[in-house]
Amino acid sequence: MNHKAGFVNIIGNPNVGKSTLMNAFVGEKLSIITSKAQTTRHRILGIVNGDDFQVVLSDTPGIIKPAYELQESMMGFVKSAFEDADVLIYMVEIGEQELKDEAFFNKIKASKIPVLLLLNKIDKSDQGQLEAQVQLWTTKVPNAEIYPISALEGFNVKEVFTRIIDLLPDSPPFYPKDQLTDKPERFFINETIREKILLHYKKEIPYAVEVDTEEFFEEEKIIRIRSVIMVERETQKGIIIGHKGTALKRVGVEARKDLEQFFGKQIHLELYVKVNKNWRSNQNQLKRFGYNN
Repeated sequence: MNHKAGFVNIIGNPNVGKSTLMNAFVGEKLSIITSKAQTTRHRILGIVNGDDFQVVLSDTPGIIKPAYELQESMMGFVKSAFEDADVLIYMVEIGEQELKDEAFFNKIKASKIPVLLLLNKIDKSDQGQLEAQVQLWTTKVPNAEIYPISALEGFNVKEVFTRIIDLLPDSPPFYPKDQLTDKPERFFINETIREKILLHYKKEIPYAVEVDTEEFFEEEKIIRIRSVIMVERETQKGIIIGHKGTALKRVGVEARKDLEQFFGKQIHLELYVKVNKNWRSNQNQLKRFGYNN
């Protein structure tokens, strides 16, 4: 029996639903999902295994024009997605007209590998609008196969996944068959905490935050975790902690619930807040947090 395996890289503008699609394919919550732009900062691999296939999915940050060093590094992850892809998924949503970066768009149109253009959030459109959008993208990206989908509702997701498997080259698996992702446990702890901050804080606060898990001790019935929330200024530290620590406590309670579900064990989570001035523009700090690829 032939075995298929390959890298399937998902790119698109911010907030098009890339992380929702990735999680739907994998069947686990690997990528955090919020309504805010730039939720995904890293390139995250999700691995789906069958008897005769292995699909290595890659969720990348949304395509933006970088304003500071962190965003430059995020776009570096997107560029790398072109280099090793066997299938490229270009994701747009109903009403979108173009990719924010023309150079990326030209790369997609000139791609020699199969391109699947997924027109997401069709549950928010009518038939006339959908037909017009399909026609628009057929003209703009003639080398792509177009699939209307709803990642959130699961519409057409299985059909797209079946097509992905069809397009994969014959190859042995790249990763062990029981592996779900390339990221370590601490990465998912950091991302879970960061998701709660994205959900509960406004304006600049979520974008000035990075999370670093300093301790992870797994015992038979409990995992003990100590994580530090980094901010850039003292005023941000005060906002994260909140009056009498209530805001930080809410983040901790919600993150702990999600982590208990993820690990299937009781979690003891300690959260601290530290000021790390201008970390988003500091090459050494970015490297420490895994951004300089």
